[in-house]
Amino acid sequence: MPSLLLLTAFLSILPFSKRPFIVCSHGCRLTDLQQGFPSLCPSQGPLQDPDSDVYTKFFMSHCCYDAIPTSSKLVIFDTTLQVKKAFFALVANGVRAAPLWDNKLQCFVGMLTITDFINILHRYYRSPMVQIYELEEHKIETWREVYLQYSLNSLISITPDSSLFEAIYFLLKNKIHRLPIIDPESGNVLHILTHKRILKFLHIFVRGSMIPKPPFLQKRIEEVKIGTFKSIATVRETETVYDALSVFVERRVSALPVVNEQGKVVALYSRFDVINLAAQKNYNNLNMTMQEAIQSRPCCIEGVLKCYPHETLETIIDRIAEAEVHRLVLVDTEDVVRGIVSLSDLLQALVLTPAGVEALFS
Repeated sequence: MPSLLLLTAFLSILPFSKRPFIVCSHGCRLTDLQQGFPSLCPSQGPLQDPDSDVYTKFFMSHCCYDAIPTSSKLVIFDTTLQVKKAFFALVANGVRAAPLWDNKLQCFVGMLTITDFINILHRYYRSPMVQIYELEEHKIETWREVYLQYSLNSLISITPDSSLFEAIYFLLKNKIHRLPIIDPESGNVLHILTHKRILKFLHIFVRGSMIPKPPFLQKRIEEVKIGTFKSIATVRETETVYDALSVFVERRVSALPVVNEQGKVVALYSRFDVINLAAQKNYNNLNMTMQEAIQSRPCCIEGVLKCYPHETLETIIDRIAEAEVHRLVLVDTEDVVRGIVSLSDLLQALVLTPAGVEALFS
């Protein structure tokens, strides 16, 4: 691995040797992690059809290597790079996270994500009149020293021959949105696996009729109750960006429905929107209202991607996959927020729960 402050690589993926695996009574491939589960038999979750484990079997029978694109852009940061430059580089390259390379240790030690940017702004912001010195001057390694005093975070990764079932478990169990796939022989990061990539991989097989559509996809979302329906984190359009950052940090959510005085959703403010503060160089003004922040977004985003209680699970999955988003806002006929249906919720209900694993709720 060369010692570079910023490395952008286009990777051509080559085949990997697969480690041995065993097969359960359902004919599913089990990795070492899955062998430790007490039961992989279908459990009584929100989907109680006999074929409720169809997606569990699918993801157990495919490895992470299968989901890696033939060619992809990967941005890697050396830990000696300044934090400010790193976030500008994320924006310039259109990515949301980058693996961190420690030249002294000669290995990858973590990930720099938008969450780090949010935590820095939330921790050090004082007022529009006071420059955030820590963002301007800190190196990544300095920020990690400060942050890791209050966190047990370490690099969570997976190998290319691990199953996608295991990847889903890691993502949900650790409440992360990005999972580096690392070649155990070379130590190189091959790809950053996300919920979106996993759903897209499934969607390709479903749309190509390579796996059957189970009947439970025709059930209404209000019937299967997949999603979050209590204590929904929202932010009023009159509140400030700093208020939104506080909710991100305290509630560990990835997006906030922005509501007006009547409680109707008017926009969605996500963690990715926060990185635009770096692009626009206005992160010193976190006192702006949410309404102002939404209006100042560099791209025009039309409306909010919503779903309704009467819509089917298939409709909702298709909408999320085609829009390539992480969640839909569940609203009633008056556009009042009633819940959030996220990829994490869907993957838990469709994949892990039928296997008797409740990673999202543990």
